[in-house]
Amino acid sequence: MRSVVIDTNIYSALCLGDPDVTKAIEIATTVIVPVFVLAEILFGFKKGSREGWNRANLQTFLKLPGVNVRHTTSETAEIFSEITLTLRNIGKPIPTNDIWIAAITVETGSVLMTRDHHFDFISKIRLWK
Repeated sequence: MRSVVIDTNIYSALCLGDPDVTKAIEIATTVIVPVFVLAEILFGFKKGSREGWNRANLQTFLKLPGVNVRHTTSETAEIFSEITLTLRNIGKPIPTNDIWIAAITVETGSVLMTRDHHFDFISKIRLWK
């Protein structure tokens, strides 16, 4: 696997030591953390009781070679609009942050690592299995 985009639930699984997730991330040459995933992770830290410890672990992860936080571009916005329209037309809305995550995945040509099944409705993305 060359490039992967991770969803929030994958970062959580990695922190819990899930062997399948750990192996997939170790063999990826690039691990993309969409800024929306970063925001969801930080929100989770704020509502928990170990924010400082969790932030330190996150910073260690983000400093690993090949791990990058990805922001949006005008191309991301174009892809977002296409995905949103398609999902609306088929009557399968998903959370807005997840559409942004999907758009970044499409834009970068990466594989999306997630455990959310609603990404199955987006035909343009490749999903980690």
